Amino acid sequence: MRENRTLQAAKCGYILLSVLISGLGITMIAIPGFSASWLCWLGGILLMAFGLVKILGYLSKDRCRLAFQYDLAFGIFMMALGFLLMLRRDPHIICILLGLGILADALLKIQIAMDAKVFGIRLWWAILSAAILTGVVGFLLIFRPYESAEVVRVLLGSSFLAEGILNLITVLTAVKILKKTDERIGEDYVQL
Repeated sequence: MRENRTLQAAKCGYILLSVLISGLGITMIAIPGFSASWLCWLGGILLMAFGLVKILGYLSKDRCRLAFQYDLAFGIFMMALGFLLMLRRDPHIICILLGLGILADALLKIQIAMDAKVFGIRLWWAILSAAILTGVVGFLLIFRPYESAEVVRVLLGSSFLAEGILNLITVLTAVKILKKTDERIGEDYVQL
C-alpha cells in the first residue's frame, strides 16, 4: 500500500505541475508585459519542483515503469535547469537550455509512446503526437533565440504550454495505480 501512496503522490504532483507549467505558458503568451525576472523565478521554481516529482515518480513502484522510466536523470537535469534559470537571466542562454531540455523530454516521450503501444495502451498515439509537437517547439526555441523579444516570449510560452500538455497526457495515459497487487499488468493497461 505504501508503494501505491508514493505512486499516487507522484501522479498527482505530475498533474498539478503540468497544469501550472501550462498555465505559465498561457500567461506568457497572453500577457505581453510579463516580467522576464518573474519568468525566471517562476519557471525556475516550477522546473525544480517538477524535477523532484520526476525523481519521486522514478522511485515509486510503478509496475511497468513506463511513464517514469527516464525520470531519475531527467529529474536531476530539470532541477539543475531550474536552478540555472533562477541564477542566469540571459534570455539567449535560457532559450537554448530550455529548448534542449524540452527537445530531450520530447524525444524520451516518443520512446515512451512506442513502449506504450507495445504495452497495449490505446492512447499511445496521443503521447506520440504531443511529443512530436513539443519537440518541434523545443527545436525552434534552440535555433531562434535571437529573434525579437516578442517572438521569444511567445515561443517560450508555447514551449511551457506544450511541455505541460505533453507531461499531462503521458501521466494520465501511461500511469495506472493498481487497486489489487495480484492484477496482471497487461489487463491493467488494456482497460485504459
